Amino acid sequence: MEKTGTPLGSYAPDFELPAIDDSVHHLSRYLETCRCVAVVFMCNHCSYVRLYLDRLKQIQAEFHDRGFTVIGINSNDASQYPEDSFENMKKFATQEHLNFPYLWDPTQDVAFCFGAQKTPEAFLIDNQGILLYRGGIDDNAQDPEAVKDRYLREAIASLMEGSAVTPRATETIGGSLKWRQ
Repeated sequence: MEKTGTPLGSYAPDFELPAIDDSVHHLSRYLETCRCVAVVFMCNHCSYVRLYLDRLKQIQAEFHDRGFTVIGINSNDASQYPEDSFENMKKFATQEHLNFPYLWDPTQDVAFCFGAQKTPEAFLIDNQGILLYRGGIDDNAQDPEAVKDRYLREAIASLMEGSAVTPRATETIGGSLKWRQ
């Protein structure tokens, strides 16, 4: 599965981005304290993000105490999609009771460096900064009860157990990332 951006097995791009808590978040700071981090490119308006929100919050709750965090990043062009603005991100996070950091990538540089193409799209990074997984959260956006493969959850569990992450890449179910024109 050929993708642009950061190759699997390479160092993930570090970033410093504003978050809805009005502070700046750095990937490197998370890697100092977490065993692994899932960077998930998402937004406020995407129907697929909404379908996956509860599952992302469940993953965060399940693994947080074991040294894990989800980091949501919105890279959509807010001039084309005003509902994805920074102010609306704050409202969205409150309404949806997000239990993980939600960051804004207004230049789209972080999404470009990772090679993100869809929302939601997950990238799992170990505490050495190595990208170990990229792709979907699971195999069924529409029906959580019909999910057969919980890709992201299984990748996190494998990493926590010291096992190899397989598969390392999957197709992402989601909407397209909204790039600036």
